[in-house]
Amino acid sequence: MSRSRHETTSSSGDALRLESVSRTYGTGSGAVTALDDVSLTLGAGTFTAVMGPSGSGKSTLLQCAAGLDRPSSGRVFVDGTEMAAGSEAKLTRFRRGRIGFVFQHFNLLPMLTVMQNVTLPLRLAGRRIDRAACRAVLERVGLGERLDHLPAELSGGQQQRVAIARALVTQPRVLFADEPTGALDTRSARDVLILLQESVQSHGQAVVMVTHDPVAASYADSVLFLADGQLVGMLERPTAEAVAERMTHLGEEVARRRVMAGA
Repeated sequence: MSRSRHETTSSSGDALRLESVSRTYGTGSGAVTALDDVSLTLGAGTFTAVMGPSGSGKSTLLQCAAGLDRPSSGRVFVDGTEMAAGSEAKLTRFRRGRIGFVFQHFNLLPMLTVMQNVTLPLRLAGRRIDRAACRAVLERVGLGERLDHLPAELSGGQQQRVAIARALVTQPRVLFADEPTGALDTRSARDVLILLQESVQSHGQAVVMVTHDPVAASYADSVLFLADGQLVGMLERPTAEAVAERMTHLGEEVARRRVMAGA
């Protein structure tokens, strides 16, 4: 759930917390504020969708929360620990230990097998590879019989399931998904969304998913709405119809605000 910007106390159930996070690109008259003083707290075992018009700051929010971009101001906590400051190497170690990421276009290495792609994060982190545990994750996503296949031998939906398995194998506290169903057909998208639900319900991960699709958002426990870099609303137990209606009104409101600002 989203909480007041004044709340700073962590609890053991908080998987992700942002405190007054802003991100500005450029300087002077050319500066663009992509995130504007965003604060939120998400608990463990929750599935949150993030939606908003184009340019609302969705991807910037995800990148700052996942440590792929650094906020201009504010703080990010994962599992009660502030996102590592300092060197890029230190930040990378922090991400590998606590965060998983799933991209729209899978980002699998084409010359590696399914098993090799899934074990890659463990190799990069210098961690011991438990092949039985990795196989169990692949079986969990329905690919236990495809361990030696290359990505090109799989469908788009299967490749995205490999990407999810790769993200889950390190047992992250938070799994971020950036338009994970955007390149999939309807059936494959449904399979991926159910997998994300199962990660929340059975394994306690917090899942944060950026999407433009009201149907995809309806699989989440709640939807956060962004406009012009600010959190402007939340919908609990969403339905596709309710999300679509909120987005329609949100787009109208954003258009009015921009016209008034330019008047």
